Parts: sequence; C-alpha cells; structure tokens
Amino acid sequence: MNVTERGLDLIKRFEGLVLSAYRDTRGILTIGYGTTAAAGVGIDPQLGMTITKEQAELYLALAARKFADRIGPAIKRAMTVGEEAALLSFAYNVGPGAFLGSSVLRKFNAGDKLGAANALLLWCKETKGGVKVVNQGLLKRRKAERAVFLGES
Repeated sequence: MNVTERGLDLIKRFEGLVLSAYRDTRGILTIGYGTTAAAGVGIDPQLGMTITKEQAELYLALAARKFADRIGPAIKRAMTVGEEAALLSFAYNVGPGAFLGSSVLRKFNAGDKLGAANALLLWCKETKGGVKVVNQGLLKRRKAERAVFLGES
C-alpha cells in the first residue's frame, strides 16, 4: 500500500495540527497530526511538550507508513489512488486493528466497492453517558473519506 500526498492531506485535514501535547476526546495524550505514543514512531507525548511543524510532518509520515505496512497485506484487490487515500485515513483514525476487523475491508475485498464506501459511514459514533451517539466531526470525516474513496472529490 502506498502512502500518497492525497492520503496524507486527507489525514491532515481532519486531524488538524496541534504543536503542543493535549488530551484527545478519549483522554489520550496526542500531538502533531493526531500522533500518540501508540503509533510507535518515537514520540511519547507529555503535557507541556511542544514540537515543530516539521517534526509533526515527520511523525505523521512515519505513522502513516507504519499503518500502511500493517493494513496493506490484508487488502486483496488493486486500489485507485482515492481508495488508497481514504482507507489510509480511515485506518489512521480508527487504528489498524479496528480497520482489519472492519466491514469496510471485508466488503472491499469481496469486490463490493459501494458497500465498502457506505460501511465507512458506520464509523462515526462515540459513547456519551453509556449511549452511542453520532459524532458530527467523525461523520464529516467519513463522508469526505467516502467521497475520496468513490472518486467524487
């Protein structure tokens, strides 16, 4: 699986750039373009830590390559640049383990491109007070990933 500028740009668009470490919505320390210690790219964000934009770009590139290497072998069909970009952005957001068990991957591998694209839209919920609710930011991201996946943008 390739890591393309289109894929990196899609990730950047939704992760945003934050040069100081912060806790994400799940309480995980994060920095740069959504980089956490779990990415395993040589940074362990701590409160008070800052990085440069260049460092953020490097950590994103390293994490994207790592994720692509992890999910690539599970993808059994040739991909367009848009499909590759959307699947990488999706995996970067949900994590490679969730991607590998997703209906998005199963449907894509089965040749059901539209089913895979629509399955992206299922990944936009969060738990609040024990109840699953639609996260509007995630829904916006999934709609954008779906459009890129289908070659609509």
